[in-house]
Amino acid sequence: MKEYYNFYSKDDRRTKLHGVKWLPEGEPKAVLQLCHGMCEYVERYEEFAAFLNEKGFVVFGHDHIGHGDSVRQERERGIFHTSKPMEICVEDIFSNYKIAKEEYPGVPFFILGHSMGSYLLRAFLTLKASELQGLQGAVIMGTGNVERLTATAGQGILKVLAGAKGWDACVPFVAKLQYNKSYKGFSTDGTEPEKSWLSTNLESVQKYYHDPKDTFPFSLNGYRLLLGVSAFASREKNIAKTDKKLPVLFISGLEDPVGDLGIGVKRTYDKYKRNGMKDVTLCLCRGMRHELLQEMKRQKVFDYIYEWMKKRML
Repeated sequence: MKEYYNFYSKDDRRTKLHGVKWLPEGEPKAVLQLCHGMCEYVERYEEFAAFLNEKGFVVFGHDHIGHGDSVRQERERGIFHTSKPMEICVEDIFSNYKIAKEEYPGVPFFILGHSMGSYLLRAFLTLKASELQGLQGAVIMGTGNVERLTATAGQGILKVLAGAKGWDACVPFVAKLQYNKSYKGFSTDGTEPEKSWLSTNLESVQKYYHDPKDTFPFSLNGYRLLLGVSAFASREKNIAKTDKKLPVLFISGLEDPVGDLGIGVKRTYDKYKRNGMKDVTLCLCRGMRHELLQEMKRQKVFDYIYEWMKKRML
């Protein structure tokens, strides 16, 4: 069963955020909160949610500001009405976390972030570390590692462009700046779906590029969010503030360019291990790209994540 609900963002317009909750039959055994990625929306996770419902999980999440149905008009997708998009998105995740915690007290609780949502989750685990009592584990999917020099250069370009055009402007060439050498050989615009960086699932790729909730342009402020949160999440001094006892699963496709084909994911995993995390797991999936939950062999991913969480449902 699926239910819809709303709550308010902490952004400048107090945006009404769109939330979705998938419910199992009977008493829930666990709860999973979802943090979706850039240019998508939470209901793309419905198949995975249905799988977990069968295992007794409540699954819920919301569309971030500027995404999905958390906008007043379609043309506002990709627009972030705040000067601090990272901080606001983290606060919104925390607001939704508290809603679920209040509704399901004492039930084992997990949280999953994908792509941009993986970086937001990593920032969330740092900034809210002291307030996350009862969190059994975090699944960080489709993530990567962003070095300081790369972030500084990108932020400089964004500031110059925003000074001339405003932070709400969409500048097409900025999107191309995120595609580094790891994207070589992949299609990034949907014109060659069989070569898409998203996944090997042609049906999913084609659906993505024909869905208006997935294909909108990102504003300069949106890229400020993406670059800012990925840089923040990659700094070891921030990683060091994460609860050392929290179980963390890093799971990515070995052919995912966001994770530099596994190299960036491994570097991030090593940073968490180096900073004293007690229970960190790394899983790199061969033959899979960025969107593991949309892949042809996604059932193996579903099963792996479930089994990882099941072992930590204490």
